[in-house]
Amino acid sequence: MGNFKLSKTSLERLEGVDEELVAIVKRAITITPIDFGIPWMGGLRTIEDQRKLFEKKVSFTMKSKHIEGNAFDVVAYIGPRPSWELELYDDIADTIIQSAKEIGVKQLKWGGAWHIDNILDWDGTALEAYDDMVKVRTEQGRRVFTDMPHFHKG
Repeated sequence: MGNFKLSKTSLERLEGVDEELVAIVKRAITITPIDFGIPWMGGLRTIEDQRKLFEKKVSFTMKSKHIEGNAFDVVAYIGPRPSWELELYDDIADTIIQSAKEIGVKQLKWGGAWHIDNILDWDGTALEAYDDMVKVRTEQGRRVFTDMPHFHKG
């Protein structure tokens, strides 16, 4: 585990996000084996921000939990370099899930396992939850869509 901390920019990007979600992020950064931060548009968004992301096909909904302040996204760092390599994100998810449980959060949804309403109830690793989602969606003949950097309440 590293001795990581959130940058001033990441903390600013969490302004307006639900206090419990911010507490999860602040706890997770202290115990994570992989450095992470909050990317641009990774916290609270306006409807106009969301519309722009939707139009660019970066987001697939106008009903984003980010608009309500009930979501956050993370970005992994390898040294100073941001990385979107998916294999980093299940490890970060494990840390975020552990942190949520430690601080007593009751409900959390993870974009790496959309089929699980509350990832805190999952009995296994985040990678196992992701693999299960791929299996379930494939068996259903549905598109496998993941957003591993994304977490939200409600």
